[in-house]
Amino acid sequence: MEEKKLLKGNEAIAEAAIRGGCRAFFGYPITPQNEIPEYMSFRMPEVGGVFIQSESEVSAINMVYGAGGAGARAMTSSSSPGISLKQEGISYIAGAEIPCVIVNMVRSGPGLGGIQPAQCDYFQSVKGGGHGDYKMLVYGPNSVQECVDIMYTAFDKAFEYRMPIMILGDGMLGQIMEAVTLPPMKDFSNVPNAEWATDGTRYGADRRVVNSLYIQPDDLEAMNHKLFAKYDVLAEKECRYEEYLCDDADVIITAYGTVARIAKSAVDMLRASGVKAGLLRPITLFPFPCDRFARLAAMPNVKKFVSVELSMGQMVEDVRLSVNGMKPVEFYGRCGGNVMTSEDIAEYITKEGK
Repeated sequence: MEEKKLLKGNEAIAEAAIRGGCRAFFGYPITPQNEIPEYMSFRMPEVGGVFIQSESEVSAINMVYGAGGAGARAMTSSSSPGISLKQEGISYIAGAEIPCVIVNMVRSGPGLGGIQPAQCDYFQSVKGGGHGDYKMLVYGPNSVQECVDIMYTAFDKAFEYRMPIMILGDGMLGQIMEAVTLPPMKDFSNVPNAEWATDGTRYGADRRVVNSLYIQPDDLEAMNHKLFAKYDVLAEKECRYEEYLCDDADVIITAYGTVARIAKSAVDMLRASGVKAGLLRPITLFPFPCDRFARLAAMPNVKKFVSVELSMGQMVEDVRLSVNGMKPVEFYGRCGGNVMTSEDIAEYITKEGK
């Protein structure tokens, strides 16, 4: 049954993962996501799951590889530098078509950076931060409730498409507390293991193999085409976004995650001052809502787009590719752990419009 609770973002992510079927968690401490492994450390044993604090982030992602390859609903979580260490393993997981869920509560960088919130891991997440041609289904939730809703179905999506899913949050989202409605616990006790899983039930010529090594170039090329055909299906079926007051807007602000909440308030401020602003919020960062951006760019009333980010400008490149020169695309951002206010965004729009 559903349950209402007041939870911190990191705790809600962990609880929603468990209710969505996660039974194997492997991680290593790093701020600002430490509440996720902390929560998993006592909840996993309560539901018959496995929690292991690994000796490193590299170990954690390879434990996910092994557990996921055996058919377990496995996940890991970390923050920016820790996700960087996981990149080789993520590429192996993508190449071997292993379902899993990865949470990145982004902190500011580059380097060790700071523990304050940022969105500077966008490129790493949506462009394939590891080696080779691969993508992940990447979500950018903007509230604790949306974290719950996405995480609850994330394992289903991972198994449907046999691929890693990433939840891209930030320090604000992980630390804020909001009232959430938690969904009921999913029951997988009578669900047979996946037919591809290396669970030791088949031997000899019938054995199952999970692999990302292809010696013959034609075999590896075919595998790449297979993966990208899957990504085309994602673009068709899984692309998600939210619009706010875009129908008559002169200026389209675009932002994702917690920044989109700040931008939405800026839209209200601008509207109150007579500026027709709207907001387009990507929910899936890959696949990116390219078609919707293009359709808005084709509208005669739209004069420009402004990408608002906690970075030096990353998502703005996908916005520009989507708009394809039809309208100007500007960038407004803060970085280093600094967070813009709604007033900052409104002031930028007003000044630039003069």
